[in-house]
Amino acid sequence: MATCITCLLIFSSLIWTYYYTAASARDTLKPGESLNSTTLLCSAKGTFCLGFSIYDDANSSQLYIQRRGSDNEGWIASRDTPILYPSGVLTLDKNKTLKIMDQGGTRLVLYSASRETANTNTSTVVATLLDSGNFVVQEVNSIHGSKNRLLWQSFDHPTDTLYPGMRLGVNHINGQILSLTSWLFQSNPEPGSFTLEWDYKSQELQIKRRREVYWTSGAPTSKRFKLLMRRYNFSIVSNENEDYFTYHSLNQTSTSEWELTSAGRLYDAEGEVDIARADNCYGYNTDGGCQRWATCRQVGDIFELKRGLFRPTTSNSTFPSDSTSQSVSDCQNVCWKNCECLGFNFPEEVNQSECQYYTRNNWEFIQDFTDDTTQKFYVLRTKAPRSTGNSTKSPRSNDTKKRTFIGTGITAGTLVLMVPCIATYVLRRRKFPLSGEKETKTIEDDLLDLMKFGRPTDASARQNDGNMRLDLSVFSYASVMVATCNFSPENKLGQGGFGLVYKGKMVTGQEVAIKRLSTCSGQGMLEFKSELILIYELQHKNLVKLFGFCIHGEERMLIYEYMPNKSLDHFLFDSTRVMLLDWKKRFSIIEGIAQGLLYLHKYSRVTVIHRDLKASNILLDENMKPKISDFGMARIFKHNELEANTNRVVGTYGYMSPEYAMEGIFSIKSDVYSFGVLMLEIVSGRRNNSFYNADRLLNVVGYVWELWKEGTVLELMDPTLGDSCIKDQLLRCVHVGLLCVEENAANRPTMSDVLYMMTDQSTPVPLPEKPAFFTGRNVVEAGLSGKKPEIFSTNEISNSTDVPR
Repeated sequence: MATCITCLLIFSSLIWTYYYTAASARDTLKPGESLNSTTLLCSAKGTFCLGFSIYDDANSSQLYIQRRGSDNEGWIASRDTPILYPSGVLTLDKNKTLKIMDQGGTRLVLYSASRETANTNTSTVVATLLDSGNFVVQEVNSIHGSKNRLLWQSFDHPTDTLYPGMRLGVNHINGQILSLTSWLFQSNPEPGSFTLEWDYKSQELQIKRRREVYWTSGAPTSKRFKLLMRRYNFSIVSNENEDYFTYHSLNQTSTSEWELTSAGRLYDAEGEVDIARADNCYGYNTDGGCQRWATCRQVGDIFELKRGLFRPTTSNSTFPSDSTSQSVSDCQNVCWKNCECLGFNFPEEVNQSECQYYTRNNWEFIQDFTDDTTQKFYVLRTKAPRSTGNSTKSPRSNDTKKRTFIGTGITAGTLVLMVPCIATYVLRRRKFPLSGEKETKTIEDDLLDLMKFGRPTDASARQNDGNMRLDLSVFSYASVMVATCNFSPENKLGQGGFGLVYKGKMVTGQEVAIKRLSTCSGQGMLEFKSELILIYELQHKNLVKLFGFCIHGEERMLIYEYMPNKSLDHFLFDSTRVMLLDWKKRFSIIEGIAQGLLYLHKYSRVTVIHRDLKASNILLDENMKPKISDFGMARIFKHNELEANTNRVVGTYGYMSPEYAMEGIFSIKSDVYSFGVLMLEIVSGRRNNSFYNADRLLNVVGYVWELWKEGTVLELMDPTLGDSCIKDQLLRCVHVGLLCVEENAANRPTMSDVLYMMTDQSTPVPLPEKPAFFTGRNVVEAGLSGKKPEIFSTNEISNSTDVPR
């Protein structure tokens, strides 16, 4: 099949040149007329022609549409139904049926008239190729000759090419999905691995490989989408009948056609302009719209096509093969997911497609730079040398000074990394020489009880319902390692005060977020036990779900549901992504957080104080619905307990209530204060410590109070909200937010009051009093410990601070 494309192009060029003059006047098939393998149907201006092309060594043909001067078959009628060459015939019969036939009979029916249309005497049906490249079946009035209804069109059956005016999207009436599908490989037009779709829910173009998203354009409001569309006029239509995207060239005189290749590249054939390079998406990178997915590969790893051979390194070296993979991208995907796969081979021949894989333990690749006829292989190129396998060998060095310097550097680096752990251990032993050891032992015993009996042993957690079992799964360490690809850096979602968070995919296909608690953290075990016990008690749609846990030696891990949209701060404080948060979404997020807090404070089996409510601890699901997460610092209140005091203040500066930050006193009103700060951040789209007023630094609370006194509260509104903002609703949120951050905890509303005041415009709202706010960090820090802490963390997942008092 090596000469297939060349034959097809030569044939297309010859028949176009030979027949165009005679066929240019013929753009329509009437009932009873046919088109065979030696004739063409061309549009009125000769822009497009329709005919049969040869492929598969001249044994088969396809009915195709091609733009004049282009080498791309923009539309193929029968991708997976080859027609025997040269017997192919396109005919519109007397029964108004448009079909493709060969010597074997009818191969494909493109359009069949309905009973009403077939019995109509005053109209007939014709098939016309338009200058847009659209092949249409229309109803024509027999008396007046006027064209009436559009009965069928090729634009509703796209293949691998998008012409101006073609739609991508969905027809809600008949459920039809309009999308591009690549060729299987360069010489085979059968449907391949990649699709280009319009996701009407997220309002973005997506390239998928076997349903997995590789690339997205971003929403129309994003910078990336606008950059992509700088050469085009585009339209987005959304109504109860259909949702679709379409484009036109800015220069109406120029040609344009978007082609999706078998490798996943989307480009405009006019000038070879790239639109998207999904072929450069490897799972670890997000440049150019690429999406992340689970992979054990390192950043910089790619496959390159090289001439040479794979040489066995062991006596029993064999290469596994796979005949189920249909394309190069399928082969690459299999090899990419096998961390030991060094390369593969895929012969692009019809009915001979079989992947051959080579693993690093049994093979090494020898490149041949001298012979252009040597076989080509897809070989993994790594950015950094690997320590395992025989295929990549580090060169020996006699430079003793260099080895000594490296060894010294590694030793010093290891000592630096160990210092925090050693310091934490020594300080805890000094402060709690006996009680600390006893406390740790008690917690470990509790965890063993959890694993054994599936129920919390803490009486305050059980309350009076000790017979209920804890509905959590205990995951094996091996399953967690497989799910995270050995905790690969590419799967890291973020880092917090208590450890790292990784994305994982279990063997069942379930995507999870795995919090791996740091062994250097003095509170790690306490947090672990706290979250496990609390999840037993808490079930609410606005709280993140915990699937289970894993204990392995010193390792302690919590396995949560995975939130595809990450955390609220990922959107709120990003100049591009924030435009996806219109006022409707923001108010829904505010309301969802309030509902979750109300459940914690009032309706759960026990009263729970979260103590670390902030934007990075609000996760967003696929529908942008909020879920409160990270209960490691939460505390359970007993019946009739209103507040408590602690010697260990934990949380995040800027969100802490003054009585908690200064005196260690916390209650449900501490969470209300944090909610007020968070709500003001959501309205403004800015971090709480990013405000300035004249010559002094203010947090969001101080800034809003200044605006309130001046009567200019609307200045707080995030400019990206634009016309989506309901100003009365926004003003009420700011008003309620100021009530939540009042200095006196008793004056702050409960979460029940907050929801009533926000959602019921008729509910009276009292005037706020001067809130508790600080003009800068120094006041807070000096009030806590008399000196500034050395670290002020601003990590994405958690920036919690533990301050001894």
